[in-house]
Amino acid sequence: MQRFMKKEEERKINRRIALKGGSYSLTMTVIVLAILIAVNVFASVLPAGMTKLDISSSQLYSITSSTKVVVNALEKDVTIYWIVQSEQEDSVMENLLAKYDSLSGHITVIKKNPDIYPTFAQQYTDGTVANNDLIVECGDRYRYIRYSEIYLSDIDYTTYSQVYSFDGEGAVTSAIDYVVSEDLPQIYVLEGHGEAELPAEMSAQMEKENMELVQFSLLNVDGIPEEADLCLINAPSSDISEEEKNMLAEYVTNGGKLMVMAGPVKDGDLTNLTGLLSDYGVETAEGIVVEGNRGYYAFSSPHIMLPEIQSHSITNPLIESNYYVIVPTAQGLMAGGTNNGVVTELLTTSESAYSKTAGYALETYEKEEGDIDGPFALAVAIETSDGEGQMVWIASSYVMDMMYNAYSSGANLDFTMNALSSLLGEREAVAIRSKPLGYHYLTMDEATSSRLQTVMIGVLPLSFVGLGIIVIVGRRKRRNEES
Repeated sequence: MQRFMKKEEERKINRRIALKGGSYSLTMTVIVLAILIAVNVFASVLPAGMTKLDISSSQLYSITSSTKVVVNALEKDVTIYWIVQSEQEDSVMENLLAKYDSLSGHITVIKKNPDIYPTFAQQYTDGTVANNDLIVECGDRYRYIRYSEIYLSDIDYTTYSQVYSFDGEGAVTSAIDYVVSEDLPQIYVLEGHGEAELPAEMSAQMEKENMELVQFSLLNVDGIPEEADLCLINAPSSDISEEEKNMLAEYVTNGGKLMVMAGPVKDGDLTNLTGLLSDYGVETAEGIVVEGNRGYYAFSSPHIMLPEIQSHSITNPLIESNYYVIVPTAQGLMAGGTNNGVVTELLTTSESAYSKTAGYALETYEKEEGDIDGPFALAVAIETSDGEGQMVWIASSYVMDMMYNAYSSGANLDFTMNALSSLLGEREAVAIRSKPLGYHYLTMDEATSSRLQTVMIGVLPLSFVGLGIIVIVGRRKRRNEES
C-alpha cells in the first residue's frame, strides 16, 4: 500500500514537472514568435537598400554614387509613374524603383495600372504604351521612358552575337536630372569644313545626359555665341580659315570650352586648326602614327593603337576598371613648354612609335628615312593660365567609330563622354553604364573538368557511403559489447 502511494506521489510530481515544462516551452514559443513578427514588421518598413543585398556580378540591383549625388541634391519633388498592369511588374525594375523611393523624400513612385487608368499615359505620349514604361515628372517638365529604352540590345563584334544590358538606372537618373534642371548644357557643333556627323551612339549618350546639340557655322557670326557651354569639332576633312581660328582661340582664352576630335586628313592639312594647339606649346607630327611595340596596337595593325592611359580625372575611371581605349589612324602630338597654360597628356604611345610622313599613301609600316621618332601623345587636355579656358584634343577622327567603340567594350565612348563632362564641370548624371545581363561562365580545360567530375560523381558519394558504413558498424560493435 505504501509502495502504491509512493508511486502515485511520484506520478503527481512528474505531472507537475511536465506541466511546468510545457508551460515554459509554450511561453518561450509565444515570445519567439512575437519577436519574429516584430522583426518582420520592422523590416517591412525599412528602405529597400537596407533589406536587400546585391550579390549579382554586374551589381544589377545597386545604385551608383552618381545617382546618389543627383538624388541627394534634389530640392524639388519628383514623381515617377510606373505604368504597369497587376502581376506584370518587372522584378528588376521593381527593385530599382524601390531604391529611388528610399533614397530621397523628394521622390515618390506611383503605380498606374492602365486597366484602371486607361487614358493616363496619353497626356505624356502619342505612342504605344507598354507594361513597365515610366514617366518622370517635376512640375511642368517630364520625360517618358519606354521599356525598350531600359533593356538594350547590341552586337558583340567579337562573337557577332546579340548582347543585352539593363540601363534602368542611367535612364531614370538622366530623367530626374532633366526634369529638375532649368538650364541644360548647350553643345555647339561646328560645321562647314566637311565635319563628320556625330556617331549615333555618341549623340544618343549626349541626349541621355541632357546635353542639347546646336549645329552652327563660324562663317556667319562674329564669334562663338554666348549661349555655348562648349564648342565641339568632329572629324573635319578640310581646314578652318585664319579668321575662324582666331575666333576659336579668343573663345578659349576668354574661358570657353573646346573639344576637338581630328586626325590626319587625306588631302591637304589642318594647319590653322592645329594652330590652336601651338598656342599652348603643342606641335603636331606630319603623317600617321605607327606603333613599333606589339603591346601597344591591336588587330595586327600598327596604326590601330592601344595607347598608355595617363592619370587624369577624365581617364581615372577607365584605369580603375581596366579598360583600353582604341585609337585608329592618329596624328602625333608633341607637348613642349608653354607659359599660356597647362598641358596634360591623356593617351600616349610607346617609345617605339614613329610617324609615317607618307600619311595615307604609306606602303609599309616599317620605319623609313624621313619618318618622325616618337613617343607621341594621342590626346591632351589643356587649361589656360587662368584656369578658365579648357580644351581637350583627341588626335583621331575615328576614335568614335562604332566598330572600334564596340571592340573597346564602350571605353572609347566613355573616354569622350568623360572629356565632355569634365569640360562642362563634372555633371554627376553622366557615365552611368548599362549593366550587362549575360552569364559569367567558369572556364576550365578538359583535364580539370574530368578530374572535377570524378570527384563530384565518384569520390564524394563513395566517401559518404563509406563513412556511413563505419558509423553503423561502430554502433553495432558498441551495443554488442554492452550486452
